[in-house]
Amino acid sequence: MRSGDQVDLLSPLMYNTSLKGGDMLRELLHLEKSNLDEFFSHLDIEAAEKMLQALLACEGVVFFSGVGKSGFIAQKLAATLASLGKKSFFLPPGDTLHGDLGSVNNQDLVIFLSKSGESDELIQLMPFLRNKGVKILAFVCKSHSRLANLSHQYIILPMQKELCPFDLAPTTSTSVQLIFGNILLIAYMRSKNISVDDFAINHPAGSLGRGIIVKVSDLMLKGERLPLCQKDDLLVNVLVELSKKQCGCLLVVNDQMALEGIFTDGDLRRSLTNRGTDVLQLKMKDLMHTDPKIIEPFLLAKRALEMMEADCQHPITVLPVIENQKLVGLIKMHDILQMGI
Repeated sequence: MRSGDQVDLLSPLMYNTSLKGGDMLRELLHLEKSNLDEFFSHLDIEAAEKMLQALLACEGVVFFSGVGKSGFIAQKLAATLASLGKKSFFLPPGDTLHGDLGSVNNQDLVIFLSKSGESDELIQLMPFLRNKGVKILAFVCKSHSRLANLSHQYIILPMQKELCPFDLAPTTSTSVQLIFGNILLIAYMRSKNISVDDFAINHPAGSLGRGIIVKVSDLMLKGERLPLCQKDDLLVNVLVELSKKQCGCLLVVNDQMALEGIFTDGDLRRSLTNRGTDVLQLKMKDLMHTDPKIIEPFLLAKRALEMMEADCQHPITVLPVIENQKLVGLIKMHDILQMGI
């Protein structure tokens, strides 16, 4: 082969090399959309359903494995499935041949990811996994490959070419691996009727976990920390309670702890502005709001925050917590935000 021919083979003929900046980005977006349209238009749904059934039938651990960039996608999919409550791990091809094979048994499922289906590191694992009775699935982009032929089931992930101008760097191939893997796992999630509570158990940290785990009862003030008064109390006599409890409000209750109204710092400022110091001699029943927003203790703290922010013209920062028609607590926006929700 002449040197000139080799340069031609590596030239980015699929691109307009004169494009720069935004025009270049628009061209790349158009090309990748075309590549992904190929995937969505030609994916074998029957083969995909068989993959789902194999995943649902697995009674043991699901292992994902791949080499290079496909390996990174395999790690991500393993982590996602584990977050859904199914034991799932990444199986490193090299280490598996040096002892990690002991972690796999005949109840398990191994899913290989490979664009070419010719990765030697994966092919070398095949006879040992088969000898252990492990079921093997493969995501490949080429039907006539050793990995496809040696697997119990395989699916072809259709793609035209990589986004890389030389059709070399894994770009579109890893995109379709991730897209199909995510679709498969969400189909598993729906088939297993995994609820938000099930999901929350495996996501205790971060804003995601806190948003779906932390309840109003976990953050609310209660007992001696509640700023309480009764409707016949004079405002002047309860200002100490308002200041001391530092909640920004007073909760007006009766002897049975039923909530009768609420009076806030804002109400105090408006009352003093409109009526002067004479307001201090008024009873709370003449100043309180008798129909405040309330929330129940078993609801998510995230829901409390949504209620506080629902009316941008009249935002509120506290919600009385009611259970069985009695006041049991008070939740503050400050505490919710401080929790990172």
